[in-house]
Amino acid sequence: QVRLVESGGGLVQAGGSLRLSCVASGRIFGITGMGWYRQAPGKQRELVASINNSGNTAYSDSVKGRFTVSRDNAENTVYLQMNSLKPEDTAVYYCNTATVFGNLYWGQGTQVTVSS
Repeated sequence: QVRLVESGGGLVQAGGSLRLSCVASGRIFGITGMGWYRQAPGKQRELVASINNSGNTAYSDSVKGRFTVSRDNAENTVYLQMNSLKPEDTAVYYCNTATVFGNLYWGQGTQVTVSS
């Protein structure tokens, strides 16, 4: 089992910044990539950013240039730095990971609200 705990969400004005953190614990030796997803009310959950064990990153077009995903392997933590936030970034943000054994894990989510 892998446990993921997100933190860092909150209320911010448009143009502001937030940094989300996700700490992994448990059987983390089999973790492959890690990712950040978000789900806005009435919408499907979407992939925002991901980072693999080699440090390669990928971003959705909607956040490219504004968000940065990084990881600290020593702390088993992945971060999402969000700059130039827009009201349409408002959503619950979830941390996600998969293992080499084919298991998928999700955190409980953290709310990000961007006011206009």
